[in-house]
Amino acid sequence: MTSTVDPISLPQRAASNDPEIDREALANLLVEIARNVDPDYRARLDGVPTADPRMETLRQLLVGREISELSRVAHLLDEPEQLASAVGGVLPSAAARAPHVQLGEALTPAVERAVQRSIQKSPRTLTDILYPVFLPAIRKSIGEKIDQTFQSLNETLRHIFTWHGLKWRFEAWRTGASFSEVVLKHSLVYRVEHVFLINRNSGILIAHVTADNATSEDPQLISSMLSAIQDFVKDSFNEKEQSGLDTIRFGELRLWSEVGPFATLVAVIRGNPPEELHEIVRDVLFRIHDEYSQALEQFDGDSSQLAGIETQLQSCVELKQEDSNQGFPWLVVAAVLLVLIPAGGWFFLSWQSGQRWQAYVSRLSTQPGIIVAEQKVRDGQFYIAGLRDPLAADPQALLSGTQVDPARVHSQWQFYQSLDPEFVLKRLTASLTPPKSVRLSIVEDRIVAEGDAPDTWIDRARAAARQLEAGGPVFDFSKVRDVSPEARAAEHWQTYVSRLEAQPGIIVAQQRASGGHFYISGLRDPQAADPQALLSGTGVDPARVHSQWQFYQSLDPKFVVKRLMASLTPPDSVRFSIIKDRIVVVGEAPAAWIDRARVAAQQLAADGLSLEISELRELTPQKLTHLREAIQAVDILFDSGKAVPGPEQLPVLDKLANQLKELAKDARKAGVTAQFMLTGHSDAVGRETANASISAARAETVRALLKKRGVAPESLLVRGAGTFEPAETENSRTGSSANRRVSVTVNFH
Repeated sequence: MTSTVDPISLPQRAASNDPEIDREALANLLVEIARNVDPDYRARLDGVPTADPRMETLRQLLVGREISELSRVAHLLDEPEQLASAVGGVLPSAAARAPHVQLGEALTPAVERAVQRSIQKSPRTLTDILYPVFLPAIRKSIGEKIDQTFQSLNETLRHIFTWHGLKWRFEAWRTGASFSEVVLKHSLVYRVEHVFLINRNSGILIAHVTADNATSEDPQLISSMLSAIQDFVKDSFNEKEQSGLDTIRFGELRLWSEVGPFATLVAVIRGNPPEELHEIVRDVLFRIHDEYSQALEQFDGDSSQLAGIETQLQSCVELKQEDSNQGFPWLVVAAVLLVLIPAGGWFFLSWQSGQRWQAYVSRLSTQPGIIVAEQKVRDGQFYIAGLRDPLAADPQALLSGTQVDPARVHSQWQFYQSLDPEFVLKRLTASLTPPKSVRLSIVEDRIVAEGDAPDTWIDRARAAARQLEAGGPVFDFSKVRDVSPEARAAEHWQTYVSRLEAQPGIIVAQQRASGGHFYISGLRDPQAADPQALLSGTGVDPARVHSQWQFYQSLDPKFVVKRLMASLTPPDSVRFSIIKDRIVVVGEAPAAWIDRARVAAQQLAADGLSLEISELRELTPQKLTHLREAIQAVDILFDSGKAVPGPEQLPVLDKLANQLKELAKDARKAGVTAQFMLTGHSDAVGRETANASISAARAETVRALLKKRGVAPESLLVRGAGTFEPAETENSRTGSSANRRVSVTVNFH
């Protein structure tokens, strides 16, 4: 029997993330199977309607259980509480089987947010959790720090009052190191400062530990050097593989080396270590090989398999100090006290004396009319200087009651006039001698005069008011009434006579007043002030004055100097001065002028005057000649075709300007005038007219440059010589260069 079987197309699998089964495809598949198994059923099936109950029954038989499971899973996913319960049952196992790195990365954000939220909500909860962990660590750290501090303090105090301690303190001051470092240096027996663990085969540094405060360079470099030294010794002396260099010593340092199967342990020791330290180093090396044998044998530079090996090496780092059997240094303490007690007493007495002195200075500073400018204490003596009004309190009298020894006080006071109203009033009273009808008093910041007085006294009061310094009290005499015009005129005349008598070069021989007129006669130097001019401002009517003066030569030094200046006509380098009635002449002058001054000195000596010319120096012409020759030897050189000198000639111009100014000054002292002729020159290249023009231009340029450097332009003359005054023959390049110049000629008039 033959039947035609149609090919069956399997239903497509749904996506892996789709939990539903393609039910329609499954039903169609079952129908196709039935058609192919029974052809007759296939014909019958074609007429069966789609909603045949038999098809539903067949579907329940085939996929009913799967449909029920899918419904239960869908209901579980739709209920959050049931889903959370289901996930919670498998979450621990999933977390345990997950890769640690991925799990940590996934949980880190959630854990951080949870901790942050917990701290914000209740900080005390996290504090209570971490308290058992942090408190012992903090207590241990603080305890170790306190122990170290007390140990260092105890070591310092133990040596501070001993003889060694004093020497060590001086050494610390001299070297700039701290006292504790010097104590450690001298009390140290030995100290293991560095421990190196080095691979025997490669010489690579495995581990390295260092003592506190120990200086260290690159440990990898040091280990390489040690390995090189070990290899050198083995190769040089044919040593066995297990042998090596045991000890190396340089200065205060020793290197002890212990060789193991796979590594070498090297200890760097300062001082004199005991032999027992060898056993300690060997034991440490043995324990390291016992615990890390395989890692040391396979060591290739990676130290991750050798965790904790530095703890083993740290047991080798130790120090030992000298034991001090000395008791408390009572003798040193007693000696120090014997020095400190007198010194303290001396310092106290000095301080007390200084306080008393400062109290005295403060008292002086508050006194009116006294200004303290400087005060100091030196070698137990007191020094004070300043300004003092003659009317102020006596500083020496103020010393009483201050307990300052007057013998130790050295004062220097300069007199001045204080503007204090009290002192101004006293001076006005003494200078004006007011009549009994006039009363002077202080009103606020003004000095007020009240009463009746002659006009002469009022005029004196007015003059005194004008003479008062700015910033002082105002002298108000507006309330004083004038009572005697005749007396005023007589007073004015006496004031005029006193003024004449005070004038140098005027001698009043006779003066009188009669019938409202005034008569005066005497001697007057022509250099003295004009008596008629002195009448102005005195209040005396010139028409009522009759004077008769005879000329004479006064011996007043000021008039003598005026006459000498007029007769001798000294040069600018000579200066006259008057020193204690002596006329002194200083400076430089020609010999002829000095001879004239010497004759004048002899003539004045006959009149009892002294003219000293011992400090007058002779101005010799040799100096002018030497400077003149030096100037005329200078040439300002130029490049070909240039009217401006090159930059290399600027120093020559600076020096030439200084020489010209110096010669002009010396010439004036000698009574002559110096003139400088600047002559421009050119070489023979080119036309003659062009050479003449450029030579003149060069001279003008040098004149402008010298004027810019301070040389008087009226003393500078210029001319262009062209090619007519060559310095050298132009048979070479050198000769041509020397002719492009400006020369200087000096003339005196």
